[in-house]
Amino acid sequence: MNDNISLSIATDKITNMVQGAIALLPNIVIGTLVFILFWFIGRVMRSFVRKQTRNRSTRNVGLVVGRLSQGILVILGFLIAATIVFPSFNPSDALATLGIGGVAIGFAFKDILQNFLAGILILLTEPFQIDDQIVFKDYEGTVENIETRATSIRTYDGRRVMIPNAELFTNAVTVNTAYERRRLQYDIGIGYGDDIAKAKEIILETLNSRSEVLENPGPEAIVVELAGSSINIRARWWINPPLRAEAIDSMDWVLENLCNKLVAAGIDLPFPTQQILFHDQTEETDGDRTHQREGWPAGKGKVPQSRSSSSSLKQLAEIKAQRNGSEGDSAKHSLEEKRTNEN
Repeated sequence: MNDNISLSIATDKITNMVQGAIALLPNIVIGTLVFILFWFIGRVMRSFVRKQTRNRSTRNVGLVVGRLSQGILVILGFLIAATIVFPSFNPSDALATLGIGGVAIGFAFKDILQNFLAGILILLTEPFQIDDQIVFKDYEGTVENIETRATSIRTYDGRRVMIPNAELFTNAVTVNTAYERRRLQYDIGIGYGDDIAKAKEIILETLNSRSEVLENPGPEAIVVELAGSSINIRARWWINPPLRAEAIDSMDWVLENLCNKLVAAGIDLPFPTQQILFHDQTEETDGDRTHQREGWPAGKGKVPQSRSSSSSLKQLAEIKAQRNGSEGDSAKHSLEEKRTNEN
């Protein structure tokens, strides 16, 4: 008996649910159509705003306004659709519920909200724009898109990197294309016996012969270091536009022609070398520059003559041979004395 009553109650509930769903079916269809309509209007609004702000100076603002307008229309469409499907639904109650749970939602989606706000600020403040070439930590490439969560860049070797907007907004970013011109430089080492003025003249002539090198500001050749085995001259020149491809092409041409012209003019391009100095240092000769030569000036006194490593090694071999000879004579004399005593 009880089983029949329970089965009847369950059947009635299922029947009521099915009837309720059938009764709500027109509202569900209408609500879905309304939501789709608002979503479509949002897409159209976003595209319209982006088309009206195609200029480079207003493109980022157009992205912000377009995305915000689309988001507002989608939320509005959802609330209207929910009201149509569920007539008892009150949007103000839903907003109040969202306000109460806003703190919990904020903690739960802290990173997402942080990246979203950072993306909005990047689009508004415009530290860089789409198609700019930037350097961020170990990544370098062209900005493809600035989305709500991350910014995508296309590296020069054909890879896509997604960087969270919060990191871009709070860390240092180098924008190589922020200005119309870009300066390139390279240090060229010449020998200590070469004519510095002549080397500078060749460098400037080579740079001025390149059409892509700007005349204002003009190229420069500056001595920057007296290194261990060379005098380093820094060649500096400006190019326009400041793109990566232009910089690589200019650097390739300049270095190739500088190398050929400097070598043809008899200018040495030395590689790193080391000089080893041999000297006898004892307590008696320590600090006495008349007996030592270690690369520093000896003043007005007598300066010891430098010797090559081969002559030093030869002299060392002779000294060793003399010592071995004296030790042999001493041993021979001792052996003869021993034999005499035995006899």
